[in-house]
Amino acid sequence: MTNELDHTNHENHGGNSSQGHSAEPGAGPHTGHGSTHPGGVLVSEHGYTLELDASILGIGVQSVSFRIIGPDGQPVTKYQEVHEKELHLIAVRRDMAHFQHVHPVRDDSGTWVIDLSLNPGVWRIFADFHPAGHGQPMTLGSDASVGGTYEPQQLPAADRTVQLGAYTVTLEGGLVANEATELTFTVSRNGQPVTDLQPYLGAFGHLVALRGGDLAYLHVHPEGGPGDGQTKPGPKVSFFAVAPSAGAYRLHLDFQHEGTVRTAQFTVYATAATTA
Repeated sequence: MTNELDHTNHENHGGNSSQGHSAEPGAGPHTGHGSTHPGGVLVSEHGYTLELDASILGIGVQSVSFRIIGPDGQPVTKYQEVHEKELHLIAVRRDMAHFQHVHPVRDDSGTWVIDLSLNPGVWRIFADFHPAGHGQPMTLGSDASVGGTYEPQQLPAADRTVQLGAYTVTLEGGLVANEATELTFTVSRNGQPVTDLQPYLGAFGHLVALRGGDLAYLHVHPEGGPGDGQTKPGPKVSFFAVAPSAGAYRLHLDFQHEGTVRTAQFTVYATAATTA
């Protein structure tokens, strides 16, 4: 199977064009990491630090290298796999107009390397990982600047339907501050339900949510997954998410069909929790 991004960029669509791994009800191989507070806002937490080799990058395809420095001051070289990878890297321009989800390669010294396709602006680089021996996964974030003429874009208006070529993705459900809510995505192609989604990172869908303003990171997965005997490979993929506050969020849904990973993007506004 091929990945349309070739490890540099998904086919991103949405609107006009999570550490915050949120807790999910139930248990299983694709439940969230159990934290209800957002991550990615800090470059260092619990003694671990995301260390980019360069915070100023060039335009176009750029090799980006970094390390996770552990509490002992040395690069981390042992990780627990989460969703089939030791580390997930998310690169998002600060106006949320551009998004990439990729998987770097690590050498024996603990240095990670990946190619990113960059355009001018300030980018937020998220490292989502679980160091061996640490109690839970975490997400750290650091900014990198790309020089050149920068034309910031407004966040697209909220929309329940996204078109990706022949594919249509619709969203049901919403976000409520500090409450677990269900988000269900339905995938169709040329008007017909897609019932043969392929596993991607151990699930039939992969969802990243970013909060407008500070890009606080939430990362959620379906409650079920391939091989559990119950979860169907489409057309619906459901997630449980906990928004840390009311306001705007950008949702990035990755799904794989016929060997290609695609990303559908939605703008959602979380409402304030109701009080008794």
